[in-house]
Amino acid sequence: MRSTGYEPLNTLKSPAKGIWLIDGPAIMSYRMPFPTRATVVQLENGDLWVHAPTVLTDALKGELDALGPVRHLIVPNWRCHASIPDWRAAYPEAVTWAAPGAVARAERKGVTLHCDHELGPQAEAPWSGQIEQMIVEGSRVHHEVVFFHRESETLVVTDLIRNFETAKLPVWTRPFIWVMGVDDSDGKMPPGMRMTFRKEPLADSIDRIIAWAPHRMILAHGRWYERDAVGELERAFRRLLRDRRWDAVMERMNRDREG
Repeated sequence: MRSTGYEPLNTLKSPAKGIWLIDGPAIMSYRMPFPTRATVVQLENGDLWVHAPTVLTDALKGELDALGPVRHLIVPNWRCHASIPDWRAAYPEAVTWAAPGAVARAERKGVTLHCDHELGPQAEAPWSGQIEQMIVEGSRVHHEVVFFHRESETLVVTDLIRNFETAKLPVWTRPFIWVMGVDDSDGKMPPGMRMTFRKEPLADSIDRIIAWAPHRMILAHGRWYERDAVGELERAFRRLLRDRRWDAVMERMNRDREG
């Protein structure tokens, strides 16, 4: 198994009460090894909610079973389905929830993704009042659902921001990460993905996420943010938000002038 720099892998790590992360093995994406990370939340009834499941080992299954029953498997976008079959086999009573378009996109890649329910723009009934959710709007290609665990004030995202620590990557991959601008010095949405989004809907989505006022932000790929999640969002989307803020200022000035 390739080292990711986030060892130990395939074991629960708790950043706050009621929430755990699992650093998984690297996956190959665009011929480069990307570190992976799942997130587990324990709901008020004791059920476990698993976001972007990574590799399920016997030892990890033992840790999860000691916490409670795994009842919800979350596929937050079309890229996070590789381990779902193993989790469904291990937890046949779990319900699989997938982002809009994830099943069709997987089929186009030759993968059959079994999904019980499609995720919507608001929190689903089993976790309503505990985990907020929304679909990041503005792209016909990339549909990602992001989540906010209220109790721990934790934002959980997948590819909305990538934040690779290049020192933990093979040397030959580092120039590609720097060119894409997703290294840890300034982690952000990958440029190819960003180009599929229209500015206004994306800015609306980011403003709504910021309004949740998260304290920390767990990412699926790269270093996650232990604090100041709002500041990191404002930094990562500064150009988008700068235009939004400037337009708002100009509108106020015009209204004042006309008044």
